[in-house]
Amino acid sequence: VSQQVLEQVLSELQPLCTSEQQFLQEFFWLGCDSVELQALEVRVSPMSSPGPLPSLAHPWEEATSQLLSEIFSCLEPELRAFLDVCNKVHPLGCLQVLVTLSDSMFGTWGPSSAPPSSFLDALLGNVLLLAKSNFNKCIGTLCKEIEETRPPSRMREGILSCVSRFQEFLAFSEEVLRTSQCRGELDKALLRLASSVFSSINSLSSANLKVNTDMVMMENFHHIHNFLCQRNIPCLEGKKREAKQRSREHIEKYVTTYVGQPLERLKHFFEGVKACLAQGVKEEEVSFQLAYSKQELRKVIEKYPGKEVKRALDTLYRTIHKLLSPEENLLPVVWQAMEQGFIWQCREFEDLIQRCYTGTGIALDFTMEDLLSYFNSITTSN
Repeated sequence: VSQQVLEQVLSELQPLCTSEQQFLQEFFWLGCDSVELQALEVRVSPMSSPGPLPSLAHPWEEATSQLLSEIFSCLEPELRAFLDVCNKVHPLGCLQVLVTLSDSMFGTWGPSSAPPSSFLDALLGNVLLLAKSNFNKCIGTLCKEIEETRPPSRMREGILSCVSRFQEFLAFSEEVLRTSQCRGELDKALLRLASSVFSSINSLSSANLKVNTDMVMMENFHHIHNFLCQRNIPCLEGKKREAKQRSREHIEKYVTTYVGQPLERLKHFFEGVKACLAQGVKEEEVSFQLAYSKQELRKVIEKYPGKEVKRALDTLYRTIHKLLSPEENLLPVVWQAMEQGFIWQCREFEDLIQRCYTGTGIALDFTMEDLLSYFNSITTSN
C-alpha cells in the first residue's frame, strides 16, 4: 500500500513541478537571451533551499530552481518523513521505496511520462540517496541477525530460520521488482545476504548440537539450491552452484559417518588390520597378530549372518527416513549414496580377507548380490 501511495505522490508531483517551472520561466521570461540578466536579479535566499542542488548549466535554470525551492520548501522534509513511515509500516518497506524512487528517476513508468523539472530531478536525487542509505542499513542489520542467530541445542533436523528468512526476502524482492529493471542495489544486497546465510550454516560445524550437523547442512544447502533453481537470478548463479556442491559434500560426510553402523564390529576389526599394514606388518603375518587372528576374524564374521545384515540395514533406512525432512525429498539420494558406500566397504573387507587370510576359507556370510537384493527389498517395501 505504501508503495502505491508513493507512486501516486510522485506521479502527481511530476506534472505539478513541470507546469510550475514552465509558468515561472514564461512569467519572468527566464531562459530568453534578452532577459538573462533579469533572471540573475531574482533575489532568493540560498538558505531557503531544502537541500543541495547540482550545478546547473544556465543562470536562468538556477534561478528557476531557487524559486521552486522556496515555493515547495516543505516538499523534501515531507518526503523524507513519508519514507520513515514506509520503513515502519513494512520491515522491507525501504526496498519498495528504493524501487519506486529509482523507477521515477530513470523514467521506467513509460515513455508517455513527462520529464521531471530540473528542480524535482535534484530533489528526488537527494531523497533517492536517503532511500539507498536506509536500504543498506536494513540489509546490514538483517545480515548481522542472520550471522548471529544460533540454533537451539535441542533442534531437530530441518530448514534453519536463516534459510527461511533469505527465501522470504528473495520472494518479496522479486515481487517488488516484477515490473522494474532497477536491480543494481538489490543484487548487491542478495549477495551479502547469501554470504551471511552460508556463514550461518557453516557455523553449525562448531555448534554443540544434539543432531547430526552433516544432515542439517546437507538439507539446508539442498533447500537453497532448489529455490535458487526456481528463480532466474544471475547474480546468485555462483551461490547456487556452491550450494549444490556443499550439499553433495555433506551427504558424503554423513554416509561416511553412518555407513559402518550395520557392520560395526567388522569395521573396527578391519580398521585394526589396516593399521597393522600401515605400521609395516606384512600381509601374510597379519593373521599371527593375536587381536587379528583367524579365530578372532571368524568370531566377528559369525556376528553378521545375512539376515542380521538385512535387519540392520532396514533399521538404518528407517532412522534416516525419520530424521530427513520429507519436503526436501533427499531420502532417495542419501540412501543411494549409503548403498554405494556400504557395498564399497564390504568389497574392501573381502579384499583384505583375500590379502591377509589367503587359503583359510574365511569369507563373509553374504555376497555382493545378496547386498544388492537387501537394498532393493528395503527400497521397494518402504
